[in-house]
Amino acid sequence: MASAPENEAFTPEDIFILSGQSNMSGRGGVDKHNHWDGIVPPECCSDPAKIFRLSAHLNWEMACEPLHHDIDTKKTCGIGPGMSFANAIKDKMGAIGLVPCAVGGTALKEWGKGTHLYENMINRARAAMHQGGKIKALLWYQGESDTLYKHRVETYKANMEKLIHNVRTDLYMPFLPIIQVAIASGEGKYTEKIRQAQKRIDLPNVVCIDAMGLQLKEDKLHLTSDAQVKLGQMFADAYLTHFAATKHSSVHSSVKRSFFCCCLN
Repeated sequence: MASAPENEAFTPEDIFILSGQSNMSGRGGVDKHNHWDGIVPPECCSDPAKIFRLSAHLNWEMACEPLHHDIDTKKTCGIGPGMSFANAIKDKMGAIGLVPCAVGGTALKEWGKGTHLYENMINRARAAMHQGGKIKALLWYQGESDTLYKHRVETYKANMEKLIHNVRTDLYMPFLPIIQVAIASGEGKYTEKIRQAQKRIDLPNVVCIDAMGLQLKEDKLHLTSDAQVKLGQMFADAYLTHFAATKHSSVHSSVKRSFFCCCLN
């Protein structure tokens, strides 16, 4: 069981789990030589009074890019959607706590209950709530690795629904809001089939936003920094539209799953 954050004098009121694979942990601004350019868009700037992150050592600290630098450690992290999301909602929330959990290159089966990735995510979420903060939503962006094999496509919807059930059960939050992304790219030829599986998930308090149309880097797999800013704002729009009026994540008047698509300008 995870220990509590060492900074026990402070816990953000409103906590968001960020999980999935590389487009959640962020590769914006990272070049082909795995060097991050260090450029932080204004929408992703830090706010030491409002936006915090849970470090790998379970300490609350001021959030800054790259959010996943000590979590997704095998590759270079850059700009992801987390900071633009937090900045877009901060005026309507209390102190925001971001809990980075995403790891690049991970297939959905690697997030099954009992795996290292799953247990680490649950333990970090529990630690984040130790001093009374409330988890408001899980933001999930994953699936590119599952486009490689047909059998992964065939089981994706059922496995994702099982993951959602497991997370809600283990956190004792049966109506925890989930905002997932319909992927914009893939490592294999089944990208569209994974997208369709993601859109067909039909559970209460599950909303899907569509990343298709957001700009990709030269690798045709990862979102650019500008695209990550837009994605974070799409997450924010979805959260504010569907869940912001909810005073507690475990509210029983849960919303019906819906597909939420932001227009890209």
